[in-house]
Amino acid sequence: MDTLSLPVTSLAAILNGAILLALTVAVIRDRRAGGVVMGDDGNRQLAKRIRGQANAAEQMPIALILLALSEAQGANGWWLALVALVFTAGRAAHGAYFAIPGVHWTARFWGMLATLAAQLLLLLTLGVTLLI
Repeated sequence: MDTLSLPVTSLAAILNGAILLALTVAVIRDRRAGGVVMGDDGNRQLAKRIRGQANAAEQMPIALILLALSEAQGANGWWLALVALVFTAGRAAHGAYFAIPGVHWTARFWGMLATLAAQLLLLLTLGVTLLI
């Protein structure tokens, strides 16, 4: 049986999974502190944290899928590692704005810019890899 090795994707999944876990813990902590079972109960800080967690859950899967497919198709590992690093740094910056009180809004802006740039690069990389 052949084994598919995706080391870049695996490392990116570990790092992004840790970011998502941290965002989830922040939501749980705020829910417990406020006695909120569902929704945000009008708590703006909790609403912000919920949205940050949801955004990570929306963005991470497609990027990891594109990364895995690109890696499986034989795209250059160093290139993929660089793009994965940009994506992960973007997710960390974006998440910090939502999870850590007092983090300036520019972390969100640059985090989302890095996220979208990395996703575009992954789309192009997969497309080029399929054509070669």
